[in-house]
Amino acid sequence: MNYAHEDPALRAVLDRWIDEPDRELTERLLDRLGADAAQRLDALAATANAHPPTLRQYDCDGERIDTIDYHPAYLELCRAAYSEYGLSALSHRPVHGWTDVPPHLVKYLASYLFVQAEFGLACPVSMTDAAARTLRMFGDPDVFGPYIDGLTSTDPDAALTGAMFMTETQAGTDIAQTETRAERDGTGWRLTGRKWFASNPDADVIVTLARFPGGAENSTRGVGMFMVPKRLPDGTRNSYTIDRLKDKLGTRSMPSGEVTLHGAYALQVGELDRGFRQMTEMLNTSRLSNAMRSSALMRRAVRDAVAHTRVREVFGRSLFDQPLMRATLLPLALDAEAALALVAYSGATLDRADRGDGAARSIVRILTPVAKHYICKRARTVTGEAMEIRGGNGYIEDRVFARLVRDSHLGSIWEGSSNVIALDVLRSMRKNGAHRVLAVAMRAILESAGGDCAPAVAELWELWDALEAKGEELLASDDVRAQTLCATYTDDLARTVMATLLVDLASGRIARGRGYRSLLVANAYLSGLAGEPNAVALAHLDAVVDGTDIDPSVAHAAATDSLAGAR
Repeated sequence: MNYAHEDPALRAVLDRWIDEPDRELTERLLDRLGADAAQRLDALAATANAHPPTLRQYDCDGERIDTIDYHPAYLELCRAAYSEYGLSALSHRPVHGWTDVPPHLVKYLASYLFVQAEFGLACPVSMTDAAARTLRMFGDPDVFGPYIDGLTSTDPDAALTGAMFMTETQAGTDIAQTETRAERDGTGWRLTGRKWFASNPDADVIVTLARFPGGAENSTRGVGMFMVPKRLPDGTRNSYTIDRLKDKLGTRSMPSGEVTLHGAYALQVGELDRGFRQMTEMLNTSRLSNAMRSSALMRRAVRDAVAHTRVREVFGRSLFDQPLMRATLLPLALDAEAALALVAYSGATLDRADRGDGAARSIVRILTPVAKHYICKRARTVTGEAMEIRGGNGYIEDRVFARLVRDSHLGSIWEGSSNVIALDVLRSMRKNGAHRVLAVAMRAILESAGGDCAPAVAELWELWDALEAKGEELLASDDVRAQTLCATYTDDLARTVMATLLVDLASGRIARGRGYRSLLVANAYLSGLAGEPNAVALAHLDAVVDGTDIDPSVAHAAATDSLAGAR
């Protein structure tokens, strides 16, 4: 088994958004990681999740040490993630044969494979990557350069891990209510307060928020961003304690805890009164990684469910060949493929944004919360359906499904719950007309699609016209109505973006002579938007889940079925 080889969606993404100069190195990395994730890393993850970390607050002499003990399996996963595959380094320095920094998309695709084995560790890896990016964007390079080097290092002896401590008992969603205080101490600061939900609490580098003297009260403008090192320059431990670890539903391999800052030494990052805005940049990076992780859970769940249905016989034939089961599997497979398309396009667009493309930056700004909102919630359904398909054996801890279901529920909570994310989309619509920006970008994609995609393009053009009008109606309505409907609208945006990207992938595959299977997928997904299972796709489910090619007439017939469903 190789997760990279068993994923038809991944092959389409590579063709479309990884440029030729990067293709060989990317495939080499993904091939190696795909095989490792399916075997060694998967076994390590199962062991690590069965043996959660423990907190030792005191040593044998009664001295406070706040040390977290990890199972060797988790430590080996850490070595693989940070050093062997350099997942937190991929967006920052040349690795794996690149002479320059690899594209962001390479990081997301590599992490996508890793997460199919281990979800929990991907959180510290993502925060390490995001912390390095944030310090590079806003921090003084003379001050933070050594920390950035450590956060992006693949050397086990030099590498540092990062964390983001935002949540307080009264201030998770509402950052303006942050109570942690910062006081000047020479060239640095001292932070005092309690952080209520801190993942990776023994990180080497902590990025956090605190109120500063003279800052506006009850306002995000009164909150600054600070970096809290685990160790002081003299090697002693900084002044904060880990009070306890959370007993969580999922991500049990990775610790989350409650942390109290007792005048902890800290360094200011960027402008004091722009701390929350700067933290938003870090959040957006983490939110896209969150969507990637959820898409990985969906792929793992679908793959394992399909494998089961092919070997399980009921009433004289395999489950996979039974009509109702095919109708159950098809939308799950389509959702997994569409989710990866959205994450991959967002990652590729982020590359353009970082190169100075203003339009790309605007697109990423809206796509990040859209992807986070929809994919992370949908993963809960997909993993749950996959567990049910496996029957009673899916419910026991010997199988991976229970862990996938547990982990999937965190995706829609991490870095902002779904309602918070939907309100962020609404805010972006009001401030920047984000729905219009997105519609322009998607129409440009549709305009470039080949003739084989014409029926789907026509259907999607109408959908974008309707969505843009619906967005204007939402903005014109009163605030109560706008807030009430913004989550539904965000989901509509997500599904229509994914349908558009699937058409784009299909057009690219056809142009490259790679067959018509992706067009079948795109047309089938459009049928799903109308609430109708695509009969042609159901008949050719093998091609959908395996990636095998089909006759062009089949893909075109699926378009006719899609349009019939839409009517």
